[in-house]
Amino acid sequence: MALENWTDLVDLEKLRAWMDEEGLEKGDLTDVEPLAGGTQNILLKFRRGGRSFVLRRPPHRPHMNGSETMRREARVLAALKGSDVPHPGLIAACPREDVLGAAFYLMEPVEGFNATVGLPPLHAGDADIRRRMGFAIADGAAALGRVDHVAAGLADLGKVANYLERQVARWRSQLESYREYPGWPGPGDIPGIDRVADWLDANRPSSFSPGIIHGDYHLANVMYRFDGPELAAIVDWELTTVGDPLIDLGWLMATWPDPEGRGSTGSVGVKPWDGFPAASNLVARYAEGSTRDLSAIEWYAVLACYKLGIILEGTHARASAGKAPKETGDMLHASTIGLFRRALGWIGG
Repeated sequence: MALENWTDLVDLEKLRAWMDEEGLEKGDLTDVEPLAGGTQNILLKFRRGGRSFVLRRPPHRPHMNGSETMRREARVLAALKGSDVPHPGLIAACPREDVLGAAFYLMEPVEGFNATVGLPPLHAGDADIRRRMGFAIADGAAALGRVDHVAAGLADLGKVANYLERQVARWRSQLESYREYPGWPGPGDIPGIDRVADWLDANRPSSFSPGIIHGDYHLANVMYRFDGPELAAIVDWELTTVGDPLIDLGWLMATWPDPEGRGSTGSVGVKPWDGFPAASNLVARYAEGSTRDLSAIEWYAVLACYKLGIILEGTHARASAGKAPKETGDMLHASTIGLFRRALGWIGG
């Protein structure tokens, strides 16, 4: 969704009337500006009555149920209030669709930066600060995993029964569904496609302690403080649910750049990269702030490679059928191959 199209999706007069109903400041909406985000969701910053707000709503044609996603995000952000999880503060949520055409919510602006976009001079000039940035993202995952989701009112947010048992079958089925795209050559050149799936089924942890999952936990979905290495907020909560929180740590491991700063999906993570800890150090740091059993953590990392690789292969399949740019499909197919090679490295392949 192009940023200039926000005017088609956010009627400022209707927004102001709703804010009046909610008792949220008074006066005109000023300094209205769209913000770039990691997804196609609309992010709109504005001021009213001397206070800054950020509105978040789905695009016109979301890839999921956009309103339900907004309701879920707002519910989790509300539940995290008062916790030690760095997150955008929820101001108010509108679950109805009759105001702006979709559910939306207002949150506090986050004073921070995305490290994958660029580092400020303080962080770029100090390898020790970058090392602590790595530990901070592990701390964020551990903090989220410590939240009692039942006490927070989220007991019914996800389907916990057979959560881990469902994972491989679900994503194997997703991969098979790509055969509907004419021209897709199939998964034959993806290294270890069956071996990884079989290993995951054979080595699946027998139990876990449920908790909140972010669902897409990696460097591009956190914001860092300008004045130090700490997290300002974990952002983009559209895949949040209740399940096994070690999913987030595994995802972080699978997407963590290599010693040269290259991401597992082929892109550069952060420049400069020297100073950032290795993935194994992130696991050790997580363990310091968690009572969870990490003895099978590589299983979660391999699962993340499997799931993300299959998701990316979907674009390659669509590109093979002329439904996505060929260059993008080729690039993401190469990323899928890289992820499966990383998975095979963990399982000894």
